[in-house]
Amino acid sequence: MSVSDIRQKAWSAALIVLFFVAWELFCLMTGMSDLVLPRPSQIFVTLFEKFPILWPHIVQTLVTTMIGFVLGVALGVALGAVIGVSKTAYDTCYPLLVGFSSIPKVAVVPIFVLWFGSGTVPAVLTSLSICFFPIVVNIATGLATTEPELEDVLKALGASKFDILWNVGLPRTMPFFFASLKVAVSYAFVGAVLSETVASNRGIGNVMMTASSNFNVPLVFAGLFVLAGLGVALYVLFSLIEGQVTGWATRKDNVIAT
Repeated sequence: MSVSDIRQKAWSAALIVLFFVAWELFCLMTGMSDLVLPRPSQIFVTLFEKFPILWPHIVQTLVTTMIGFVLGVALGVALGAVIGVSKTAYDTCYPLLVGFSSIPKVAVVPIFVLWFGSGTVPAVLTSLSICFFPIVVNIATGLATTEPELEDVLKALGASKFDILWNVGLPRTMPFFFASLKVAVSYAFVGAVLSETVASNRGIGNVMMTASSNFNVPLVFAGLFVLAGLGVALYVLFSLIEGQVTGWATRKDNVIAT
């Protein structure tokens, strides 16, 4: 890591700390009620004190989210590959997917509850349904934008459509794929928490709903901080994997001029 990278990360960390300091000072100077906007210090204290109680709910939300996310990625990659290589599939499936993605998922949760009952399954399905669309779009876009010249060369060498898809199409979609992963994992948390607030007695969403009904606003914000932390951690993880897998597609800052 270069000195400039370290300096940039230090500035970023300082700005984050400054944000919380400004929040704290704003609440103190304005006498803001805890029922409206608690101070960050109160939220962190609540998070520390309630962490043993929150931990099982954190695990529940994380497991539910990851199951839905993994299933959504698998479904999204499969549909995206089909749509990206077939004009007929694109014309048929894409309008249906756009229509489905336009449906507010809060309206879908009661249907899942009616079919599968309350609990983990509706949360997994809601997470899946809300996160797979970015995967489909980016995979299909990556395959559709593959240079025709590369395909023509492989066809001239006797390669089959599967060989072209495996050796050219899918590698070329990796930057699109990892970009969609970082978006989809945030959507997956939204779907899981949304279902937990409606149809579950476990999970961070249920904790936040219960805390809200009891006017325990610091605990509500503590749940938000937990979700934000999990989302950032997974985002960073996928970014690191992206750097290792698709480093060839990343612009290098330290380019030696010739």
